[in-house]
Amino acid sequence: MDKSLEKSLLVWLKAQKKACGLFLKLSLWLGMISAVAMVAQAYIIATILDGVIMGQQVIPLTANAQMVISSMSIDTYIPNFIALIALMLLRALLAYGRERASFEAGKRLRGHIRAAVMDKLTKLGPAFIKGKPAGSWASIVLEQVEDLQDFYARYLPQISLAGFIPVLILAAVFPINWAAGLILLLTAPLIPMFMILVGMGAADANRKNFSALARLSGHFMDRLKGLSTLKLFHRGDAELKIIATASEEFRSRTMSVLRMAFLSSAVLEFFAAVSIAVLAVYFGFSYLGHLDFGYYGAHANISSSTDPQIVGIPFSLFTGLFILILAPEFYQPLRDMGTHYHAKAQAVGAAEALITLLEHPEPEFVGQVRINSIETLSADNLEVFSFDGTRLLGPLSFELKDNQRLALVGPSGAGKTSLLNALLGFLPYKGHLLINGHELSALDLAHWRQHLAWLGQEPQLFHGTVRDNVALADPTLPDDTLWHLLAEANISDFVKAQPLGLDAPVGEQSSGLSVGQAQRIALARALGQKASLFVLDEPTASLDSQSEQAVSSALNRAMTGKMCIMVTHRLDQLDQMDTILVLDKGLIVQRGDFTTLSNTHGLFQTLLRENIESVADIELVPLSTSATSVDIVAEPTKGDAQ
Repeated sequence: MDKSLEKSLLVWLKAQKKACGLFLKLSLWLGMISAVAMVAQAYIIATILDGVIMGQQVIPLTANAQMVISSMSIDTYIPNFIALIALMLLRALLAYGRERASFEAGKRLRGHIRAAVMDKLTKLGPAFIKGKPAGSWASIVLEQVEDLQDFYARYLPQISLAGFIPVLILAAVFPINWAAGLILLLTAPLIPMFMILVGMGAADANRKNFSALARLSGHFMDRLKGLSTLKLFHRGDAELKIIATASEEFRSRTMSVLRMAFLSSAVLEFFAAVSIAVLAVYFGFSYLGHLDFGYYGAHANISSSTDPQIVGIPFSLFTGLFILILAPEFYQPLRDMGTHYHAKAQAVGAAEALITLLEHPEPEFVGQVRINSIETLSADNLEVFSFDGTRLLGPLSFELKDNQRLALVGPSGAGKTSLLNALLGFLPYKGHLLINGHELSALDLAHWRQHLAWLGQEPQLFHGTVRDNVALADPTLPDDTLWHLLAEANISDFVKAQPLGLDAPVGEQSSGLSVGQAQRIALARALGQKASLFVLDEPTASLDSQSEQAVSSALNRAMTGKMCIMVTHRLDQLDQMDTILVLDKGLIVQRGDFTTLSNTHGLFQTLLRENIESVADIELVPLSTSATSVDIVAEPTKGDAQ
């Protein structure tokens, strides 16, 4: 990964710390207090061991005078034992509190980032979301956000502790023995230096690992949703091999990340062990009398000893024990930082995809204007663009007034759905798109959408109950109103036939319902909006004839006295439309009512002829074949007979 990119990603990650609240600082302060308690604990342990092992206590008389040795009773160290137990309990409580604070900091951060991602996806809308497989979005929202946890819970606090604890220990060691302090000071840089060398490629490896995971997730989700299609076209075995290849790529990249993590830990452990060994050798040779430097003042004179080897040793047993107890603790924060370094690499790899999403430009709808009803809707030199700046539609102009119906027709790719997405606020545009004379971008978008009733060709019902789905816009709707909406959508008889009625379960992806039933429940939900503008995108596509007639009749009743914009390929049913716009390659090539356009040579007449011929071909299909076709396309169940 480019160093400037990695640096910018780290700046962004650290800028998100405020989402952790006070818990990140609390974790740091608890760690610092625990470090002070650890130094005090080492002092008490060294004091007790020195007194118990040597059976003596050394008392300094003056700054330059020799030390006098007096015998002490073991009862003298009872307060030390009590203090030691208290410090152990205190450190345990501090460690527990730090873990809880760290977890809460990461939890709050993940909640903040996940909310920001979901808000961003909401603002970008379905036109942007459909550009990636659902599995890729699941990877971003779940796995990649989850991988930020250890960066804030572990790595960031450890950076500060890795600087504080060694300085604290050096401050305790240097006044006792400058040579030991110098050894610690000179060997300390070895660990971060090799940590950086080993971890240089970790962020890039994690970034590639996330990309492989996103591809695998999206690929698997698409194949899972299209399993029946793959089976019918005998592509099951071939797709298994493709999924196996994608899985193998993800496994390989995951193992490369793990290799780096284990290599980093092994290297840090090795250099920490070597550094502690150097310190132990120094003290060992000093006690044997082969080294005579590093202490302050005169030699300790243990004249009462009969062993000539310990007469004139440079320092007491307490000094060696105290420093050797602190030595592992001196390197431990650096080793912990190295252990958590892979958390930084994971976070950097995840941040790249998150920043790309969160900083993606979105349609500029920041207005505050609110309207009470829709009286006029007009476009003047309107151009609709994709998020990457590609023009999808326009320039075009039209006007729609209250109680008028507008149909958008044309070949696939003509820009019909793009116009609806712009009207819904999901795509950026240039020119003018005016609602009651107000620019759409100046409206309060959430309030604007309350005036709309949306019904697409692929109804999205959510896992829950019929009640949850119909009352999606207003969960407080009473049962009588819900039954009335279902009756208007011609689906109430089916719901009443269910044992649980309004509480009948709706599975994921509308499982348990036919396409026609799902579409009519979605229609009931749309009618619950009490909208003044119906926005319809192929509302009867993929339906059998009975379901199509039921949905069409329900829509015609509901749209009485309302404004409507509809995209459709069923040109033979447009006689009730006031205006028809014929689009081709993003431009209006014809406009007028059904009678005028059907009698005028042009694209509409061609499309109408093809439409009538296709309907006639369907009607000439034998009954058994037709029934099979309906079963495959619409998957009707007993509710479609109503």
